[in-house]
Amino acid sequence: MGKINVVAGIDIGGTNSVFGLVDANGNCITQGQVPTEPAQGPDTLFIKIFNAIDNLINDNDSELELIGVGVGAPNANYYNGTIENPVNLGWGIVNVVKMIYEHYNLPGAITNDANAAALGEMEFGVAKGMKNFIEITLGTGLGSGIIVNGDLVYGQDGFAGELGHITVKQGGRICGCGRFGCLESYVSATGLKRTALTLMAKMTINSSLRLIAPRALTSKNVFEAAMLGDELAKECFKYTATFLGRALADTVAIFSPEAFVFTGGMAKAGDILFEPTKSVMEESMLQVFNNKVKLLPSGLNAGDAAILGSAALIWHEKHGKV
Repeated sequence: MGKINVVAGIDIGGTNSVFGLVDANGNCITQGQVPTEPAQGPDTLFIKIFNAIDNLINDNDSELELIGVGVGAPNANYYNGTIENPVNLGWGIVNVVKMIYEHYNLPGAITNDANAAALGEMEFGVAKGMKNFIEITLGTGLGSGIIVNGDLVYGQDGFAGELGHITVKQGGRICGCGRFGCLESYVSATGLKRTALTLMAKMTINSSLRLIAPRALTSKNVFEAAMLGDELAKECFKYTATFLGRALADTVAIFSPEAFVFTGGMAKAGDILFEPTKSVMEESMLQVFNNKVKLLPSGLNAGDAAILGSAALIWHEKHGKV
């Protein structure tokens, strides 16, 4: 029996970096993680990761044939193969694809985590077979990966597709990017907390959220309260859905996607967020698009999703366009 071809998928996080070996069917055969420790620099981190991947292959009695390495990372530029000045890591410009080639003499590719998630969804998840859809990651921030005609939209510089930073309210909340009124500042775990604090100050509704110190309040607290019927918490989700639904409707007018696919911690809120979002989206939609666009949860196992997405960078090229 011949060896099994696998791609190494690597996801670089601020605290930990995860990696695994993924076959052509999206099976994560084995995986591991190392602390990122960004202060030690990118060279140290990637040496640790490459050595760990080598050990994973050796642990499988050389039954696995590594054919490429895909990396998901903040501020990643697919065209240049680089990570460029990532704020949460404190690095400058790092040529990751060059490092991969020097260690393995194999193809390498890199993109940001939202783009990787979109490719993973198209290769192995709920968007398999779709040619036009948009992946939205709802976590601390809001990321997005846009698939048009079976390929990711990178733009002329490699950084296209930042739906989290479209302006949804002129002169609105300051965003982590330094601009005001970005979608991310309203629709994210951070944005939900800000909404809760704002509504508690403006409304007189009794709420269990008032028993939590403002600094200790989390988006999870808001979700749990909403699930128990807390009226103020439910208002927080309705407010969030208003911004998300309108932004999705505007995005549909430009890209006409078959679906929006949601992943990330906040996406676990489920219907309490997506039912009002769907309603607002349809109300705001250009009529020709009404009832044509689905809102779908990710089809990838949350524990493997980052690895599968990164590996899909290589498998997408191997499989050819959808």
